[in-house]
Amino acid sequence: MPTEMGKFKAGKLVFARLNEDEDVSEAVLQVAKRNNVSTGLFFLIGTLKRASLGFYRDGKYETRSIDEPLEIVSCMGNVSVRENEPFVHAHVAVSNEKGEVFGGHLMSGCVVAATVELVLIEAVNGKLRRKFDVKTQLHLWSLSE
Repeated sequence: MPTEMGKFKAGKLVFARLNEDEDVSEAVLQVAKRNNVSTGLFFLIGTLKRASLGFYRDGKYETRSIDEPLEIVSCMGNVSVRENEPFVHAHVAVSNEKGEVFGGHLMSGCVVAATVELVLIEAVNGKLRRKFDVKTQLHLWSLSE
């Protein structure tokens, strides 16, 4: 049983196309801000010129860069509030032309190639907030407010 739970209702659906050379995480954040979505979930598909993937270990993210054309096999994430600002957290799986798949935390540096198609689903009647957790050194969801 989870230690904390929150219940939200689905609000608006936002469909957006990200353009060549945009940074995926920054573009998702800007779409959320432009549409006043501070709490929600999203998924996206598309192509990348290069990727930067994170792996969490011992309180920090180790980053792996892949500098070749890639397909986004799957990407899902959420938008929450961290330090009173919208914050994007996502995980992504990408494949190269050989069909090799790599995955991890979506980091800054994932650059759109032809396009990325984004679907953002707003969660209403509350805000999903993040608070710093000393043990993990991460900003984790706080659902008990």
